[in-house]
Amino acid sequence: MKYNFDEIVNRRGTRSIKWDLFSDEELPMWVADMDFKSPQPVIDALHERVSEGVFGYTLDSSECKQSVVDWVKKRHQWEITTDDVVFVPGVVVGFNLAIKALTSPGENVVFQTPAYGPFFRVAKNHELNQLTVPLVAGEECNYEIDYEDFEKKISAGPGVFLLCNPQNPTGRVFTEDELRKMGEICLRHGVKIVSDEIHSDLIHQGNKHIPIAKLSSELADNTITLIAPSKTFNVAGLDGSIAIITNPELRKKYEESKEGLVGSVNLLAKIAMCACYREGEEWLTQLLAYLDGNIQHMKEFFDKELPEIKYYCPQGTFLAWLDVRDLNLSQDPDDHYATFFRNEAKVVLNSGNFFCEEDGDGFARLNFGCPRPLLVEGLNRMKSAVKGPNNAKK
Repeated sequence: MKYNFDEIVNRRGTRSIKWDLFSDEELPMWVADMDFKSPQPVIDALHERVSEGVFGYTLDSSECKQSVVDWVKKRHQWEITTDDVVFVPGVVVGFNLAIKALTSPGENVVFQTPAYGPFFRVAKNHELNQLTVPLVAGEECNYEIDYEDFEKKISAGPGVFLLCNPQNPTGRVFTEDELRKMGEICLRHGVKIVSDEIHSDLIHQGNKHIPIAKLSSELADNTITLIAPSKTFNVAGLDGSIAIITNPELRKKYEESKEGLVGSVNLLAKIAMCACYREGEEWLTQLLAYLDGNIQHMKEFFDKELPEIKYYCPQGTFLAWLDVRDLNLSQDPDDHYATFFRNEAKVVLNSGNFFCEEDGDGFARLNFGCPRPLLVEGLNRMKSAVKGPNNAKK
């Protein structure tokens, strides 16, 4: 089946967080929610189940678990079993449960920055010490790991390393060598790994996702991995995610951490998940080709039309990290650049402050998971706002 990713779906008035929080004049390019229809087999499977008309309590589906096993084997050459699969209603819930299971108050949680906003709430949620390892901006519009700082933070005491790969918001897809180095440092210091790999299926040309738990039996025993069809197939509103835990002892602790707090993943989420992993690959192949086109368009646009903005070309995800500090726009110094683009361009971006505790106002995150006509419109609005007569560089 040929999918039309240029189709613009009117999402206003659907109680969409992305669209309905803003006026009709504003173009939302922020939260990690794509503007494409999900694969037709997923829509069909949901219609079929809804038509039954009864939505009682449901057992965990062995077929759904097997679809996860088959998917990660085919896409990432990772051999797991259905026993290793635990359903959870969302990756944020998933990594908080993992950290609850693996840490005690006063221990450490380590993660790399800039980071997905909920990472910054983990320490408070679990009475832990937060230790951050800033990624280092490289020469090739990329981010690199400071291993000396990484080991210093990991060796500071017992706790958990919260990994995000592909990395949100920078779009980095860590290489096997990078993952091995980080994994070996964690093993050397007895630090467990919780790996948020929610964007693992959204990998762009020339890059490859490698689950860190796949690299060795020692790392598998030391890691809880979190994945979901939500970003990949645009079904985030159904709240269905997966923890992959090959170590039976860790899996028992994880299951115990759920008791009384987190129930089962809902029926329709399981139906959608199974359809995504069983029948969604053709859609995903076409999606990735389309997103690669969006990435190329952005590169050409920023190079030629807005060179003042440093664009970190993403290796994975549908999110672009923008360094806008060189704009030096005439604006209130207390404002964030995302505020400027919302006010002057009517384009809604994520403020860098959501991902950085310091200096975040010099960055913004742009969601390019949208039809190209919307991407073109948004970029042109940004250019007009930056080049406008009231915003000349100082």
